[in-house]
Amino acid sequence: MPDGFAVITVAASAGGIHALITLLGGLDAELPVPVLVVQHLDPRHRTVLAEILDRRSPLTVKLAEQDETACPGTVHIAPPDRHLLVGQDGSLTLSRSELVHFLRPSADLLFESAAGAYGERVIAVVLTGTGHDGAMGVDAVKSRGGTVIVQDPQTAEFSGMPEAAVGTGTVDFVLPLEEIPAVLRGLVDTKGQ
Repeated sequence: MPDGFAVITVAASAGGIHALITLLGGLDAELPVPVLVVQHLDPRHRTVLAEILDRRSPLTVKLAEQDETACPGTVHIAPPDRHLLVGQDGSLTLSRSELVHFLRPSADLLFESAAGAYGERVIAVVLTGTGHDGAMGVDAVKSRGGTVIVQDPQTAEFSGMPEAAVGTGTVDFVLPLEEIPAVLRGLVDTKGQ
């Protein structure tokens, strides 16, 4: 039996900035776990996503850095054109390894690395987006006993990623975006740390 969740991992693509503002804005500054985010970004431009989200969330939001440790109450966002991976000790790795489904960063790789590191102590969240990134990753999270939450495709600005995740048959919750923060707070609070 795990002694509480260790990490929340989040995937978003098209429409994701609004979804992330809603999700992160609904979490508490005292969140007892780190949040790791893959948002598909244009690799040709410097991103201000962390600054935008930091202003709209009680959590600290920053771009992930190589070898830093994921901290509770902090959102670590994959930088453009880097895969974000997490190790058992919470250390973050940024990788320029091959594109996955034409993407870097890949939600699948983040989810798979978190599942490998933390097993049933992982929560994976799939938000709005096109394509099917995240579907293989939620399978990996579920196969290790983790918890999977997906934005209801009917409420998503772009339904491709949520539909692909739901299509795996390994999803625990399919919820309207506005309900996801409360469920996350309940999960990380009720299972203790």
